[in-house]
Amino acid sequence: MFKTQRTKVMIRCNECGEKFTLRGKKGSEGKVETGFKQCLCSNDRYFDIEELP
Repeated sequence: MFKTQRTKVMIRCNECGEKFTLRGKKGSEGKVETGFKQCLCSNDRYFDIEELP
């Protein structure tokens, strides 16, 4: 049985500055999928996503 390779990411909202630290898995295109949909301020488009070590 495999363990899914997970990585930590920090998502920062460019509208209000709120930060979220989540775990996600890398997709085939190299993007990390976390399931994050929108910020508390209803922003659903403008985010900085940074992979953490």
